Amino acid sequence: MNKKTIANLLFLLIVFGLTIYYVFHGEDMEALGRYLGEAEIWYWGVGVILVVLFILSESVIIYYMMRSVGQPVILTHCFLYSFVGFFFSAITPSATGGQPAQLYFMKKDKLSVSISTLILMVVTITYKAVLVVIGLVVMIFRPPVIMKYLNPVIGWCYLGVALNVFCVAFMMILVFHPTLAENILVSLVHFFCRITHSKKEKKWIQKIAGAMEKYRSVADYLRRNKQVIVNVLLITFVQRFMWFFITYLVCLSFLVRTAGPITVTTLQGMISVSVDMLPLPGGMGMSENLFLSIFRPLCGKNLVLPVMIVSRGISYYSQLIISAIMTGVAYFTIGGVGRNE
Repeated sequence: MNKKTIANLLFLLIVFGLTIYYVFHGEDMEALGRYLGEAEIWYWGVGVILVVLFILSESVIIYYMMRSVGQPVILTHCFLYSFVGFFFSAITPSATGGQPAQLYFMKKDKLSVSISTLILMVVTITYKAVLVVIGLVVMIFRPPVIMKYLNPVIGWCYLGVALNVFCVAFMMILVFHPTLAENILVSLVHFFCRITHSKKEKKWIQKIAGAMEKYRSVADYLRRNKQVIVNVLLITFVQRFMWFFITYLVCLSFLVRTAGPITVTTLQGMISVSVDMLPLPGGMGMSENLFLSIFRPLCGKNLVLPVMIVSRGISYYSQLIISAIMTGVAYFTIGGVGRNE
C-alpha cells in the first residue's frame, strides 16, 4: 500500500468520523433504533441488489465498448474493473482514484492503455452527462413539486450543475479532438522536463505519439459510430436511475409515501449533481447534509434521519464494502490465473 493510498484512507476516516458526529450528535438513539426496527427491511435487500446491478451496468458498458473497438476483453474481468473503479472512486476526493486503478488492472490484462483510457473517459463523460441532463432540466424548467424541496440548498445545485457541465465539456474536447489532447500531453512533458531537468523528454514524446495513434483511431471510430455512444448513454441513464431509486425504496420501507417515485428519484439525483464534483470521498458529509435539508419536509422530522441513514448506508456504504471485497478478488485474479484465461 503506497503513501497516497494511506493518505486517502486517513482522509476518508477523518471525513467519516466528522460525518458520524454531525449526523448523530444530539439525536435520540433509542428512538432511532425503534424506527429502524419497525421498518420493512426487505426493501433494503432490493436496494442492495440495485447497488450490485448499478456497478455491473458499468461492466456491460466497458465490455460493449471494448469489443466494439476490437479489444479482447473478458466479461468477468470487466465486472472486476467496475468494482475496482467504484471502490477507489468511493475513497478518493472527487472520485479521482477510480480510473487510474481500473487502468492498472486493464494493463495487467495486456489491454492497450491508450484505448482503455479513451474508453474509460467516454464512460465518465456519459456518467456525468446524465447528471448534467438531470440538473439542467430541473434548473431550466423548475418544476414546483421539485423546487419546493430544493429551495433551501439551491446554491449547491447551481454549483454542481456548473462544475459538471465544465467537466463534461473539457473531457469531450479531449476525446473528440485527439490533436488537442496530444498537444496538452506534450506541453505537460515539456513543463515537467524543464522543472526536473530530465533528459527523457524525447523518449516520452515518442511514446505519446505512438499511443496517440491508437487513441486517434478509436476516437475516429467513435465519431463515425455515434450509435455506440447513444447506446452507452441509454444504458447509463438506466444505471443512474436504478441507483437514485434506492432512496424511494427506503422511503417505502418506513411507510413514507408523501411523494411519488419520480419526485424522490429526482431529488436524490439532484443531491448527486450537487456533490459529484466536490473534493470529498463519495460526497461524504455534504451528501448527508443535503439529504437532511431536502427530505425533512418530505419524510417528517422523526423519520428523515433513519431514512437518510439507511438510504446512504445502502447506496454508498454497502457499495464501498462490496467493491472492497471484489477489489481484493481482482488483485488475486487479474494478472495471475485470470491473465492466462
